Amino acid sequence: MNRKEFAARVWSKLMAFEASQRFLTPRRRILAAVSGGPDSVCLAHWLSVQARKKDLTVALVHVHHGLRGRAADGDARFVEKLGVKLGLPVAIVRAPVRALAAKRGLGLEEAGRKERYRVLGERARRGRYTAVATGHQLDDQAETVLLHLLRGTSLEGLGGIPVRRPLRPGVELIRPLLPLTRAEVRLYLKMHGLDSREDASNADPKFTRNWVRREVLPLLEKRAPGVKERLAAIAAKVRAVTGRA
Repeated sequence: MNRKEFAARVWSKLMAFEASQRFLTPRRRILAAVSGGPDSVCLAHWLSVQARKKDLTVALVHVHHGLRGRAADGDARFVEKLGVKLGLPVAIVRAPVRALAAKRGLGLEEAGRKERYRVLGERARRGRYTAVATGHQLDDQAETVLLHLLRGTSLEGLGGIPVRRPLRPGVELIRPLLPLTRAEVRLYLKMHGLDSREDASNADPKFTRNWVRREVLPLLEKRAPGVKERLAAIAAKVRAVTGRA
């Protein structure tokens, strides 16, 4: 794929989504959550480009959960190097997820998610950032809708991942990559010569989301091409009806 085709397929989606949502208003202060995985690297690069165009203040934060030993340490070092490459400041925050999970009687995944958002909100408050950006994309949205259906959900649950929501007073959580598929994120990285990290736990089928991602959705996509986009579209319609962003 050449640059012109890339712009038509991927860059135009990001620009159109931004035009409709207006996440990146001039001089806004944005904190980007970066794990080192493909989605968050794409997010960091996209924000770095827009920062120069719109006079944004952008910083990266990596939450080290302390669960994956040397691999997690490697992720943190990777994000630090990415920040240098993009010319963005980076903060590494350690979160004692295992201890928090035991204390609160939660699974590691849920405890990690709750602590991650708490840390992001607190960092944003302390740094006077008005938005925290995460790298959720269209495949994540489709997976979330399916998971909610499997587990049983209200109408609001079918709305999936909100485009934006309050994280804490004065801080908004935003998701600028939601129109892109996982394949388009990978294409973005390839076109810009960007590396990323892979979390081995994302391949573990004991986690239901991984099962949906690696087995259920590919099977549905094979039988009904475009099902991910249709699930995301349904979620958008539900959010419109229920008044969620």
